[in-house]
Amino acid sequence: MTINNQQKIIILTAPSGAGKTSITRRLLAQHPDKLAFSISAATRKPRGTEKDGTDYYFMSVEEFTNKIQHEEFIEWEMVYEGKYYGTLKSELQRIWNAGKVPLLDIDVKGAIHVQQQFPETTCSFFIEPPSIEELQRRLHSRGTETADSLEARINKAAYELSFKHSFHHVIVNEHLEKAAAETEQLVLAFLKN
Repeated sequence: MTINNQQKIIILTAPSGAGKTSITRRLLAQHPDKLAFSISAATRKPRGTEKDGTDYYFMSVEEFTNKIQHEEFIEWEMVYEGKYYGTLKSELQRIWNAGKVPLLDIDVKGAIHVQQQFPETTCSFFIEPPSIEELQRRLHSRGTETADSLEARINKAAYELSFKHSFHHVIVNEHLEKAAAETEQLVLAFLKN
């Protein structure tokens, strides 16, 4: 499949717990006529009320690696040991065919990879927590982390923060309303070009 490089892509990335998913949801709710959520593929099990084909395309490691071999991903990453995530080429095409702009909520390495492939047609945002301490507090308050997984996420976040200048915009999410409004303003400016 040939990807049309003239098509626009919006990327939101951040360390886990920085607020990118909250900002993504707000953008999608406010601009359903312009934006569509790019559903990522994942090899992990669904959490809570997550649905296959809505939140993620849940698949086995075998299915995922088969798609890697057939070059069906625009980007993919083993984010945590044995847990793959990726963006299918067919998913971007589905959204472009609907006349909308894909909104990718993906990890830092994947975001850099997409941006490198579409340097002229992407607008990327790095959502930054106000501090590592605040990020740790947010992750802890979710109640979904063990002490070990929390430590792993904090260490990964510190590493990911070193890449923030690789993106077009860095939005510090100290107050969600302000961060979401700032992101929305920049997204709308990008869509007008």
